[in-house]
Amino acid sequence: MKTIMRMFLALLLCFVLSQANGQKFENLAERPPMGWNSWNKFGCEINEKIIKEVADAMTSNGMKAAGYEYIVIDDCWQIGRDSLGNILADPDRFPSGISSLVDYVHANGLKFGIYSDAGTATCQGRPGSRGYEFQDARTYAKWNVDYLKYDWCFHGKQNAEASYTLMRDAIYKAGRPMVLSICEWGTNKPWEWGKNVGHLWRTTEDIINCFDCKNNWGGLGVLQIIDLHTEIGEYSGPGHWNDPDMLEIGNGVLTPAEERLHLSMWAMFSAPLMAGNDIRNMSAETLKLLTNKEVLEIDQDKLGISATRWMKYGDLEIWFKPLSDNNYAFCFINRSNQPITINHDLKTTIKKFKVDGNYKVRDVWKHKDVGTTKENVVGVLPAHDVIMLKLTQIFL
Repeated sequence: MKTIMRMFLALLLCFVLSQANGQKFENLAERPPMGWNSWNKFGCEINEKIIKEVADAMTSNGMKAAGYEYIVIDDCWQIGRDSLGNILADPDRFPSGISSLVDYVHANGLKFGIYSDAGTATCQGRPGSRGYEFQDARTYAKWNVDYLKYDWCFHGKQNAEASYTLMRDAIYKAGRPMVLSICEWGTNKPWEWGKNVGHLWRTTEDIINCFDCKNNWGGLGVLQIIDLHTEIGEYSGPGHWNDPDMLEIGNGVLTPAEERLHLSMWAMFSAPLMAGNDIRNMSAETLKLLTNKEVLEIDQDKLGISATRWMKYGDLEIWFKPLSDNNYAFCFINRSNQPITINHDLKTTIKKFKVDGNYKVRDVWKHKDVGTTKENVVGVLPAHDVIMLKLTQIFL
């Protein structure tokens, strides 16, 4: 029986792929998407008032100017389907309807994202899109949605590539370009097949609000997620990004040093940057961190190359990232609970990457030039902190 079932599923996959007449919308997410997602802070306690206030805050507080543009509602906005199978928003939480909310977000000059699931139900037990892919895609297109986060709960024996390809084709047939965010947690190695299916794919289980931890359902801390990106950087690039999940910056658990390290490494990965805090009421320090122009420029660099872990000395790691215009970024991260003394020869290191010449070295968190590659990088790196450097070529 198991052999027959496997054969049936294989034939079904071949049939779905052979019948697919759609494709991925191109020229979307040429840079890693930046925005805000409701889940990390609000979970299911979401409503249209919060979304409108978040859109207003993003427009007025400098985040929009810094490049954040997507407002994404996660799980729990939907409550059921009507007699024709059309997905319905919770009328108590969204009395004006999703279409009206999309218009409000668009009026702020922002883009709107919505959430669904490839299975029969979402992770919180709301209606999933399995069997309704084309109908849901038409609904989202009618609402003028710009971005779909597509989860992987209650999927049974579904094939991941086939399931996400089906929604890709549904979006294409609906006729409205939408960014497709594949959220199947890296279980089926989406980096190996996602390039022609979606615009970004989750590489790990959900992030949890901690620096160095994991829990029994698979949630991972910042360091654990970083460790899962040492071998998959080559799959990421313009229009198809590795996604290490949303940011936990500003949610009250990570220290300022840990938040710097968190954002620095997401930028080094050219990762999508989805704020997960309450941006209506965040501190000036959190806003300053999230809108650090020099760090965001490294994340948004047009080459879109993900960083390589160049060296690991116990709890000290050095990551290297090529940038456009023959520039480079380096990150020194301290994983330990104790300070680490650094005395590192960058000039020798860049030569190992077949890079020659003299470079100005700038600390992008201190916003100051700290020398050139003729001198070593020296100093004390505090526990759980980062030194993030941009190297700009000096022309004589």
